[in-house]
Amino acid sequence: MRIADLGIDPRVTAILETQGITELYPPQVEACAVALRGESLVLAIPTASGKSLVSYLAILRSVLKGGKALYIVPLRALAAEKYEDLKAFEPLGITVAVTVGDYDSVDPNLEKQDVLIATSERADSLLRHHAAWLNALTVVVADEVHLINDAGRGPTLEVTLAKLRQVNPKAQLIALSATIRNSQELADWLKAKHVTSTWRPVPLKEGAYWGGTMRFTDGTSREIADDGDAIAALVADTLSGGGQCLVFVNTRRATESVAKGLMPTVRAILKKKGDDSLKKLAEGLNQGQEEPSSMAAKLGKCMEAGTAFHHAGLTNPQRSAVENAFKKGKLKVIVATPTLAAGVNTPARRVIIRDTDRFEMDQGLTPIPVLEVKQMCGRAGRPRYDPYGEAILIARHEDQVEDLMDRYLHSPPEAIDSKLASEAALRTHLLASIATGHVRSEGELFAFMGATFFAHLGDVEDIRGRVNSALRYLEKEGFMVVGGEELRPTIFGKRTSDLYIDPLSAVRLRESLKSGREDEFYLLWAISQTPDMPKLYMRRADYTWVEQRIAEKDLNFPVEDYEFFLTEVKTAALLQDWLDERTEDETTKLFGVGPGDIRRLVDQGEWLLYSMGELARLGDKKRLPAIARLLARLKKGVKAELLELVALRGIGRVRARALFSRGYATLRDLQKAPVGDLARVPGITATLAKSLKDQVGAPGSEKRLVGQANLGEFH
Repeated sequence: MRIADLGIDPRVTAILETQGITELYPPQVEACAVALRGESLVLAIPTASGKSLVSYLAILRSVLKGGKALYIVPLRALAAEKYEDLKAFEPLGITVAVTVGDYDSVDPNLEKQDVLIATSERADSLLRHHAAWLNALTVVVADEVHLINDAGRGPTLEVTLAKLRQVNPKAQLIALSATIRNSQELADWLKAKHVTSTWRPVPLKEGAYWGGTMRFTDGTSREIADDGDAIAALVADTLSGGGQCLVFVNTRRATESVAKGLMPTVRAILKKKGDDSLKKLAEGLNQGQEEPSSMAAKLGKCMEAGTAFHHAGLTNPQRSAVENAFKKGKLKVIVATPTLAAGVNTPARRVIIRDTDRFEMDQGLTPIPVLEVKQMCGRAGRPRYDPYGEAILIARHEDQVEDLMDRYLHSPPEAIDSKLASEAALRTHLLASIATGHVRSEGELFAFMGATFFAHLGDVEDIRGRVNSALRYLEKEGFMVVGGEELRPTIFGKRTSDLYIDPLSAVRLRESLKSGREDEFYLLWAISQTPDMPKLYMRRADYTWVEQRIAEKDLNFPVEDYEFFLTEVKTAALLQDWLDERTEDETTKLFGVGPGDIRRLVDQGEWLLYSMGELARLGDKKRLPAIARLLARLKKGVKAELLELVALRGIGRVRARALFSRGYATLRDLQKAPVGDLARVPGITATLAKSLKDQVGAPGSEKRLVGQANLGEFH
């Protein structure tokens, strides 16, 4: 069906035509018949079958008539991708914005936007802060809704959808999902029409590989040259035919070693040793960074050869650089952990899956779920580029070929389930419902629980005991008070909910404040022992130095789980080393992490320190100055002596240290310094030197010295 025949605004059709989109795929035709009538819809079709376009058309239909849309995604990277897609329609007079993070406020400018793209956590926080414009929503899109099955982010997505349906029952809801076994149950829960299909725009062949032979589920097989390296053989075969490859392995270390190992194979096929565009791409990984890292150098070497690795240890800009270069066809191979399969749109002609199991902390080596493998397989075949897609699982021995095909390729994906019944999810979301006034009594609380996917799949009575247990915990710890049937939040409970932290985190932060200790390592350990802070794993080589740190920092008090306590101290030690200006390379080696991990831990540490300060406001305000100073340092990763300097635009911790080492310790020192002298400091260009002088003003001027005011204050 031609898009022009849908009867939509011809200006939308014209913009899509400029993108080469003129016709709908069969499942899109069926879905648009529902979505363009303003009806709610669950659309469960394979990757690259056009789910997003259906939601965009529904959004535009509504917004161009004066409506307002919220597009919920699981990942920030996906938010950026959807923003770029929808921004193409801004010439029609609509406004599009992204809102992620910042869980303790509601930007008043959001009310002015026609289309808002948010992570499920941000959408949940907007509900907690009673953003009035949520009542004006006419369309809500929930992308990757099958992630309700995810133990981490699933409960938040489920509760957010349940609340939005209660707050704004008239809004059209469009839920986009991979092909899952029980998508009809999702549709029934959301009271939506159900459209599902296995149709793909590019035919997909799935198979298993061993010893030079690919055996496919359709009964066919194909031989390729193999000198003993299965991945290299499959990559060489794909690239020789003009395709690209995605290779999935189960560890970060494997992504790096396999990508490096593929460099000679890819170079030989490309028949070029120096692609200028790839060299520029590799050089750009450290561009704008004060602190070049060995991770970027390692990735850059791979990229120069046309390969790359992709995992959570990379920074967001590094991951984006890899994804964008692959989409443009500059990179021929990405070796990734399975997280890439659930992320941004990066299809390839052939997907190669080396590992179908992974290490789980409590269970050891366990098989990867069928749904995840299907997600990886679904990346095979690029619409408008590839005539077909192939997804190949690599067998470790010949007898495993049939087993892989039976377990993963001939089997349907698992049914998704609710994860709302976990203790952490219940205490967090029950408190939020009470603190925001969404429910005001036990009766209303259980009525709300009855509107969840969990209740739809079973019976709320099944978890009544756990709900009551969570309520008793919240009452005992002072988050709420019970008066007859009424449930009322305390100030402590309301603030905890607004801060978007686990109630258990709030309890632990409150206990740490009561200790009276203000030494910085203790405060860093205090935030590291909360459930909201990810923990670093202990390696065999870590025990000696971590235990030494415990003794040095006087953390000798009784603990329930010593092994877990060690992970908390190791995490706090990373934050301490960041504050002490340990280089990124030194940190990654000592702690066994990547640059991306450092940034995530620091970002979360900032939020928890901020939360600690906000809770201190409710009781012991004497702790605020110490927390505020530590927060200011953590934001920049500097010792206290550099806080003035890093307040300047263009100055991070490396340049600040270089200035300090040359005698420019304060802003007044910079006022007195000639531009030429500043430009001779390592890392300070002539342009930056002039900018610094503009910021601080001339000696004796009345110009306010940025950075001197508000140091040590808490905001």
